[in-house]
Amino acid sequence: MIALALATVVTGALLVMLAIALDNFWAFPRLTQPTTSSTSDVPRVSVLIPARDEAAIIGRTVGALLGQQPPVHEVLVLDDGSIDGTGGAARAAAGDDPRLRVLKGAPLPAGWAGKNWACHQLGQAATGDVLLFTDADVCWEPGALAAVIGLQTALDADLFTVWPTQATVTRSERLVVPLMGLAVMAYLPVQLVHRTPYAAAAAANGQCLAFRRAAYAAVGGHAAVAHDVIEDVTLAKRIKRAGLHLRMADGAGLVRCRMYDGWPAVRDGYAKNILAGHGNSIPLLLLSVFFHLAVFVWPWLWLVLRRPAWGWPFWPLLLVTLGVGVRATTARATRQRVRDAVWMPVSALLMTRIALHAIGWQLRYGGPRWKGRTLPRGATTRRAAASPDIDVAAFDSAARTPADIHASHIDSTQVDADEPAPLHHAT
Repeated sequence: MIALALATVVTGALLVMLAIALDNFWAFPRLTQPTTSSTSDVPRVSVLIPARDEAAIIGRTVGALLGQQPPVHEVLVLDDGSIDGTGGAARAAAGDDPRLRVLKGAPLPAGWAGKNWACHQLGQAATGDVLLFTDADVCWEPGALAAVIGLQTALDADLFTVWPTQATVTRSERLVVPLMGLAVMAYLPVQLVHRTPYAAAAAANGQCLAFRRAAYAAVGGHAAVAHDVIEDVTLAKRIKRAGLHLRMADGAGLVRCRMYDGWPAVRDGYAKNILAGHGNSIPLLLLSVFFHLAVFVWPWLWLVLRRPAWGWPFWPLLLVTLGVGVRATTARATRQRVRDAVWMPVSALLMTRIALHAIGWQLRYGGPRWKGRTLPRGATTRRAAASPDIDVAAFDSAARTPADIHASHIDSTQVDADEPAPLHHAT
């Protein structure tokens, strides 16, 4: 009876995942190469890059951004205590271009995660109408910035997040990194994100977050998520709670990224976020591990071992086909290698290893380890105390100046409320 119940649950789960994946395959917005380079009605875009020991790649990124057409308003790089010459590499790539500014990061205050503190300082220094936060390892093809801003405008997005096309080279990268796309494409209907007011239906990718300036201020900016490990998702939820518009799109090769280089980096990078993604609950993470092993590994064992005997081989073969189909559909939608879908059981086992690694960090250090720092546990929903060197009031005044958002009157004190925003604000 237990096996029958498990087979029934797994069948239902895979059918739902496949249905969502197929719907998102057609409905998910994608960046497209702009057909014109008109500068009329183009907002001033501030591209904001937190960087810590990124000298090897920051020059390529800065050069690509300064070469975008129409021209970007400014590119700000926050050198977050680098010891490898990151700031100098960024300046060398820009030459005499005055649009680049390299900022020296202030010391990390108590209660802040390093990246969030860097982004907060960047937001304070930016002068554009659109604040586009991106990472040093994101690749911008010619026309990519115009595609992002054009689609943000077309979708009327107060927060527009792009899921870059992930470059995967090593076997471990190909088996693990595309699972981020699977989670977005097979678990979260994009229409639920775009057309409902519920904060639970929110996702975002910190590799590309484009805020209308007033919207960023209205939800408290990075000060509101000071020690949140998955600050991008939390900011997306705050946008929806404020009745503002969250929109997502696929990078479609115009915005690309190689997140991690090899297994150790993949393991640590995913372990950094996986526990926070489960509410910092070890029991919930273990339950998730069991669920994914049941969905993506158990059907293969059933097929090979012929136990239980009833329903064999047709039922386990159906489940195996559905699991591979989910992985293949999401791979095709996100420009990943489709044939890697047959290795989905191995991917699930690698994610189990990553989950155990994250639990080990939690028990040993009290939080994930990243770039020489132990990241703070948990998430914040209140504005953290800022450095005395930062003029918070001056930045927050942006929410009270004329801005091209329909809800600049939103009371930011209500952003943390559990109730959904009125439906008409989220459509």
